[in-house]
Order: sequence, then C-alpha cells, then structure tokens
Amino acid sequence: MTTPVELTVGGATRSTSSLRLVATLGIAGLCSGFLLSASYQVTKPIIDANKAEQLRQSVFEVVPGSSAVQRLVYRDGSLTPIGEMEKTALPVLFAAYDDAGAFRGYGIMHQGAGFADQIVLIYGFEPESRRIVGMRVLSSKETPGLGDKIYKSDAFVSNFEDLAAEPSIVVVKDGRDAVNEVDAITGATISSKSVVKIINESVAFWKDKLPAPGSEPPAPRPGEGGQP
Repeated sequence: MTTPVELTVGGATRSTSSLRLVATLGIAGLCSGFLLSASYQVTKPIIDANKAEQLRQSVFEVVPGSSAVQRLVYRDGSLTPIGEMEKTALPVLFAAYDDAGAFRGYGIMHQGAGFADQIVLIYGFEPESRRIVGMRVLSSKETPGLGDKIYKSDAFVSNFEDLAAEPSIVVVKDGRDAVNEVDAITGATISSKSVVKIINESVAFWKDKLPAPGSEPPAPRPGEGGQP
C-alpha cells in the first residue's frame, strides 16, 4: 500500500516557504520602519530650523526696518525671552530690532476661521502708536481668484502698512475714510473680514500684556534669539 509521503512532504515544504515569506516580509517591514524613523529623526530638526528661519524673515517683512528678532513668551505676567526652537504651549510673540539694537515693534502670529479653512497670519504691531505696520498671510486655503487675494493682492495687503488698531479695525466697501478702516476685496468680503477679525482678536489679547512703551525687552546679544 502506498503512503502519501510525497503529499505530506509537499505540504510541509509549502508551509515552510510560507513561513519564510512571512518572516522576510516582517523583517523588511521592520527595516523600512527603522529607516523611516531614522530619516524622520534626521530631517525633522532641519525642517524645524527652516520653518523658524521662514518665520523670522516674515517678522522682518511685517516690522519695517528690523533686522533681528527675539522670541518672547508671556509667562507669570511678563514677557520672557526663550530660544528660537524651544517648545512651549504659552503665548509667543517676536520683538524686532534694527541694526543698532533699537526696538522697532512686535511680530505677532495669530489664526482664525476663514471662508474655507483656518487662516494663519503674522502682523507687525507698533505699541506706542497702537498701529499695525505690516501683515502677511502664512497659511490659507481661501478660494482661488477671490479669497486668496488676502495675500495675493498688493492693494489689500497695503491696507495694513499703517493701520490704527484702536478703535478696533473695521472693513468697508467704498474706500477708506478713517485710519482704522480696511477696504474689502471685491467678491471676498468674508475673507477680508476674517483677516481683520483675527488681528482684532489678537490685539485685544496682547494689548494689556505688553510692557509700557520704552520698557520693551532689550535686543538679544549676537547669536541669541535670531540676532545674526
């Protein structure tokens, strides 16, 4: 009588091959995971440094005449310098200085709801005159051709180059007549109002937290806080 030896051996061979395949795939997955993790650990500091540099350049854009920045956190009732890459959950802004170390204003980031999604922006604030001296949108998904003019339209952006923050900024449709008015973008009134609302909310948050004019934190020493 013939026993099914060949069938048994064949089944064992197929089972062994399957185990080897699973093991190979598992090892390959582990290796891929390790490589991805290692790559992330290497590239993340570079990405973070690039983002910090882009933000620093944005401060220079919204605070005219500035060439150095110092990152400040609001802690225990006052502004305290922190490292450019230091993680914090506390409110942060940037003090901006010129080449001689003279204070020029603050760069303040804030975000809020737009027509399509969140709008993230940074604006320059001159505390003595309580004026907005510049604005740049850092992130937006507003409607192409309409809402995206909040950063593509020079006419709209220029509204914020010398804009009174007190009384609160308002949006108008027929041209600016007052120092606290912003001319809305035609066809994108909601996006225009969103930008103004974000800035008004931010100014309301910070205005009583900033030191008196003339008492701003001194400029950082070379190599600190964004000083070249």
